[in-house]
Amino acid sequence: MSTPPLPKALAFDVFGTVVDWRTSIARESAVFLERIGHADRDAAAFADVWRGQYIAAMFGMRKSERAFVPLDVLHREMLEATLREWGIDPASLDEALLADWNRAWHRLDPWPDAVAGLTRLKTQFPIVTLSNGNVALLLAMARHGGLPWDAILGAEVSGAYKPDPRAYLHTAEVLGIAADELCLVAAHHGDLAGARACGLLTAYVDRPDEYGGAPAPDAHYEQAWEWSATSLADLADRLGC
Repeated sequence: MSTPPLPKALAFDVFGTVVDWRTSIARESAVFLERIGHADRDAAAFADVWRGQYIAAMFGMRKSERAFVPLDVLHREMLEATLREWGIDPASLDEALLADWNRAWHRLDPWPDAVAGLTRLKTQFPIVTLSNGNVALLLAMARHGGLPWDAILGAEVSGAYKPDPRAYLHTAEVLGIAADELCLVAAHHGDLAGARACGLLTAYVDRPDEYGGAPAPDAHYEQAWEWSATSLADLADRLGC
């Protein structure tokens, strides 16, 4: 296989690729479950159920043609649905508690290699977010974890959620480059497949612990991506950073 041309910019999926959402949400949920009298419940399982509604919510937005709302709004709806599924009435809980619980997504910790890897990649390429997160969420997360983005582009920039083509193509447009000059970096084969269908370059970063060791739900989308790495540090090596 010939060596692909280097991109002019790197755009990153964030949840699961750069930050460890499961460990962070489980840790925070354990605190909130204790506060509402459910300390005996499995916080990691709660995190899985909460996140498990995410893909359905993304496709539900497209199928229903619902007007765009920020991910913070969808996360709150998914939190309340998860609580109801667990037999807890969210209407019985304090609003300030629910709002703070929902902001747990603003406080996700980076993977151990993330900050150093991004810093190395930034020496050679502009690094931006291409995430379904909203700007306020991604900004808070960056400040919490010390993520050195050159630009934070939330889903409201394109008004669309991945894998809608607008999410990928508008990112290239606002960066002033062609689609094939932008590389999506992601730990999710489905996301990379959506980017490739729009003409973007692709870089896969393996995160085997994203789902606590369980198989990734989008493994069937796997292809031979332009780059494949075991970490962001490994990707920096492969891109000559």
